[in-house]
Amino acid sequence: MPERTGKPLQVRPRQDGQQDRGFRGPRPERGDDRHGEPNPRGTIWLYGQHAVAAALRNPARRLRRLVLTEEAEASLAEKLPKPWSMVAERMDRAAMDRLLGRDAVHQGVALLADPLAPPQLATTLERPGPILVLDQVTDPRNIGAILRCAAAFGVAGVITQDRNAPEETGGMAKAAAGALEIVPLIRAVNISRTLIALKAAGFWVVGLDASGTPLSGPAMADRRIALVLGAEGDGMRRLTRETCDVVAGLAMPGIKPGAVVDSLNVSAAAAVALYELGRRG
Repeated sequence: MPERTGKPLQVRPRQDGQQDRGFRGPRPERGDDRHGEPNPRGTIWLYGQHAVAAALRNPARRLRRLVLTEEAEASLAEKLPKPWSMVAERMDRAAMDRLLGRDAVHQGVALLADPLAPPQLATTLERPGPILVLDQVTDPRNIGAILRCAAAFGVAGVITQDRNAPEETGGMAKAAAGALEIVPLIRAVNISRTLIALKAAGFWVVGLDASGTPLSGPAMADRRIALVLGAEGDGMRRLTRETCDVVAGLAMPGIKPGAVVDSLNVSAAAAVALYELGRRG
């Protein structure tokens, strides 16, 4: 890998309350306010068996209230044997539908919790593996699915733009299937400046775009990669693209002019690209 020169990676220290999405007042201990108001300001409902089990395992997650149906209790206990870190409340499915909304696929279990504290970029870069950078990816379910891919392929962390990325949501956690608790999700003020910082830290920045030459894992086997994915349709923004070291695409022989399918969902593209980057020969 060519040598890089530049200033050391600098991370702006987090100020009190910064990026603490909607939270007001002192943080409660795990399990406080279980019988208080149904959704205190700044909290979120996580739902789904995998998302809730992972959150219950996570000591960094501040928990408020655990509710489940009778039939879901045994299934959750298979994923996370008792005793759990907080006492569960029994609730019937109709009441849970009213609590979470009819569109929430909750599988009979939900956990009220505080959002995770934003991780530090410098600490995340100490973890092994590539970095994913999302430029204007705004669908929380896509971000959740990307986090799931990131966990499966050993990604060190996922970076989104603070201004345009969605907040942590139950739908994101459900799509992540537990990965939200183990893969750092970092919010950057400026994507281009973050890419420059990643270069200074020794990363080779690869933008993913259909116009690029085919991505080759073996050709990049000796480099630590920061993979940039743009929004579906628009792709990477101009400045983001210009900041990349190289722009690469995915070999997809079935996608031709006039084809019914002309692209991949961004989370599917992330999975294919990470698989390719994992190849060593």
